[in-house]
Amino acid sequence: MTNRLIADRDRFAAENPERRIDLNGRDWGYLDVGTGGPVLLLVPGTLGRCDIFWQQIEALKDRARVVALSYPVSGGVADWSDDIAALCEKLDLGKVTLLGSSLGGYLVQHFAATHPERVERLIAANTLHSVAEIATKPPYSSDLDNGPIEELRAGFGTGLKAWAEMHPDQSELVELLLMEVGGRIPEAELRNRLNALKRGPELPPVELPNERTATIEGADDPLIPPPMREAVRARLKPGVAYRFESGGHFPYVVRPALYTALLEEQLGLPLTGEGWGKGAVRAR
Repeated sequence: MTNRLIADRDRFAAENPERRIDLNGRDWGYLDVGTGGPVLLLVPGTLGRCDIFWQQIEALKDRARVVALSYPVSGGVADWSDDIAALCEKLDLGKVTLLGSSLGGYLVQHFAATHPERVERLIAANTLHSVAEIATKPPYSSDLDNGPIEELRAGFGTGLKAWAEMHPDQSELVELLLMEVGGRIPEAELRNRLNALKRGPELPPVELPNERTATIEGADDPLIPPPMREAVRARLKPGVAYRFESGGHFPYVVRPALYTALLEEQLGLPLTGEGWGKGAVRAR
């Protein structure tokens, strides 16, 4: 049976092949789609390349310039913050609305703290507030430099298959993610993404006004437990906190229309579908 998500992502990837750009000596992948309107910069988590956001890119490309990133094989969070600043300069992006998910959410918080002049809005999604003690938890407790890559990939596979058993309606998402971790994300990239959090710095304070900061979380996110969600909100004091009541760790893949709607709200674009309503906390 055809996996609708993989087929649609592959179609998008064929139409929008990943490009390469050198940023401070590191080779990044990226997409740059659309030419007018506000600039949205998307940063994925550990299990996604730039095209993991294909549904949002397609929905917004005629109304915004959307740039999405794939990580290099070297560097860490602090280096990558400087690389994103270099990207903004090279692509003449000006000030950007910046959304990062999971690992990407940690990175964009660091970027917003160290390069606030580049940030129009910050959206920290399904992410963490600190890397303290992360090195004691799998998969970060593994030897990420020299351990067998098959074991690292198998660990992700075990967790993803358990999620599919609990949420059979998301089996297509799990197949897509297994393809990512199974080789679509090359070994060196995968190891470096994991090391970026294991060896990452604690986050400096973010000085953006509350009305220019938003958070996204999932009520059923298996990777970001409730105390961590609360800590992210307590740290950023967002003007709006969006909460998906379902969608796990990847609401942008499994609930794309609602995810696009919150981006439309944050970018100041007219809604094309159902919105999130008003209030500092918005749950759907």
